[in-house]
Amino acid sequence: MSSETTEAWVLYSAAGRPGPGELIREEFTISELSSTEVLAKPLFGCVEGNMLHALQRDPVDICEQRKEERVVLGNSGVVEVKAVGDKVTGLQPGDVCLVFGNAEWDDQGYPIRILGFDAPGTMGVLARTMKLPAKCLIPIPKGSRYSLQQWAAFSLRYISAWANWRVALACWQSQMTDVPPEQTTVCAWGGGVSYAQLTLARKQGYQAIMIASQPQRLAALQAAGLQTIDRSRFNEVDFEQEFLNSIAEKTEGKGVSIFIDNIGKPVHALTLKALARQGVLATCGWKGGMRVPLARAIECLSRHIHVHTHYARYAEGLDAVAFAEEHDWMAPPVDRVWSWDEIPQLFNDYAAGRVATYFPVFSINE
Repeated sequence: MSSETTEAWVLYSAAGRPGPGELIREEFTISELSSTEVLAKPLFGCVEGNMLHALQRDPVDICEQRKEERVVLGNSGVVEVKAVGDKVTGLQPGDVCLVFGNAEWDDQGYPIRILGFDAPGTMGVLARTMKLPAKCLIPIPKGSRYSLQQWAAFSLRYISAWANWRVALACWQSQMTDVPPEQTTVCAWGGGVSYAQLTLARKQGYQAIMIASQPQRLAALQAAGLQTIDRSRFNEVDFEQEFLNSIAEKTEGKGVSIFIDNIGKPVHALTLKALARQGVLATCGWKGGMRVPLARAIECLSRHIHVHTHYARYAEGLDAVAFAEEHDWMAPPVDRVWSWDEIPQLFNDYAAGRVATYFPVFSINE
């Protein structure tokens, strides 16, 4: 197949354009399909934190890092296969698949670089047509009970949650072998990954608590069967103590067994104070601050385990999809889908906290 041109929303390098980036709508040329690649038509995508970091150029300008003038973002979504390279097996035109963002992995299959982000030469779903490695697709189960919009929301967040939870739970159990799930408390700050992880924990019998402030989010969390802490009711002066009092009340004074913190510096110190002895702090990303202070002696004395993971291995993606379909572990039904034309405004609103849903799904070719 020769090269072809498609319409895309692109991010340019910061060279000559200081400050945060913006999405520019223009033509983008897709190079010739290699033997191990797939040409696909993106159907739906979901806004992810890594896309905002790229637009904000925080912590780096990914275009400069990739040594490319412009990049097409987007590593969460659903696509329809249009053509496959001659060495691709297991996929054929017409297949509908999840985007699996692990574009470059190490000898054990763990991610090094991510599709549509820091992996050079890759493109994401913010294009009418895209090219990607065949290993970056997971077929959606035939006859799935879930909508393509839900699978688009699942694509990155739920697979990240699955992989992080697997490690965090194993770490907790390595020290607390005799504590049953009903006496184990899992708590989280954050967004869609945290939501996915808590609903997974609850399905496995663990006590699950999510911290939020927007009424719409609190209602959605409670509808999903999660306990909640409404941080908007704490006054600014006594916020820390009131928060810790709420944690003590929810955990009978024991503290949080596994705390999922994907925010970072703004809440990190408070997360550690809320953590139980032998507790696990789990993270697979950051939103509000990448570098965090740590008193190593205190963490050692408390026997805290810190878990850091980055997305997932392909086998974990397959396991997450199979579990989701069998055990009804899925993003809630989507009540709004943003259009192709609305994508830049959606990103701006999401970055500014004006989007209530944890799963902002947009349409590309639907």
